Amino acid sequence: MKLDPFVAREMIRQVQSGQAQNPKIINIGSISAYTSSPSRAEYCLSKAGLGMMTRLWADRLAEFGINVYEIRPGIVATDLTSVVKDKYDHLILEQGVTPIRRWGQPEDVGKAVVAIAQDLLPFSTGEVINVDGGFHLSRL
Repeated sequence: MKLDPFVAREMIRQVQSGQAQNPKIINIGSISAYTSSPSRAEYCLSKAGLGMMTRLWADRLAEFGINVYEIRPGIVATDLTSVVKDKYDHLILEQGVTPIRRWGQPEDVGKAVVAIAQDLLPFSTGEVINVDGGFHLSRL
């Protein structure tokens, strides 16, 4: 298990010593993992890589009872997105780029984290949880 991060090695140690039960790793990705944005190529590539990292760690750590998840937020109202507010207001509200026609809120992402942390998905690992208002859906 040479590629596992320090935190995973520590989690394994804690599980094996009885200090921890059902630990989880939650990675925060982005819809940019599967949506091309040529002006932000490096960001898209890094988010796609995070998706594979989630799957690899889920596979490697399952034997130790460590579940790994990726939360993939969509268009969320933050300081970072405030500079493109008008653009995304148009895309969301007028063009319906997301079936749920509103901006995501940081609390939406937080609720997904809480669901995982509270062990509400105990028989899942390697899962991508889209918190994107349905942006990920392919529609005609």
